[in-house]
Amino acid sequence: MKKVEHIGIAVKSIADADKLYEQLLGSAPYKHEAVESEGVTTSFFQCGDTKIELLESQDPNSAISKFIAKRGEGIHHLAFGVEDIRAEMKRLSDLGFTLLNDEPKQGADNKWVCFIHPKDCHGVLVELCQDIPNS
Repeated sequence: MKKVEHIGIAVKSIADADKLYEQLLGSAPYKHEAVESEGVTTSFFQCGDTKIELLESQDPNSAISKFIAKRGEGIHHLAFGVEDIRAEMKRLSDLGFTLLNDEPKQGADNKWVCFIHPKDCHGVLVELCQDIPNS
């Protein structure tokens, strides 16, 4: 794993959270993006070499909606950048980690993503991210 790629934070309102994080970080988000497959809208802030991803549910059945209903707003996942997501998935699977995806799927911010079950990471949902090459 190369680095902490981003920290995902579940929020009830992107508009409200954007205002707070603009004040906190002293800069505006660089991107808003709808991720239809996950039923969320995202907002990204750059903070040094790491990004903050705010996630607002657009679907009452989405993972983010369920997370907020159960735990409230807050840190949802920790994402690590990887060079080769398939190789990293195999390595972690071989070590006994439970992957929530059999194949990488397209996520926000032009990334291939895969999640590791929180039960294997002391209650933390871990995301692997690899840049999708420009075609």
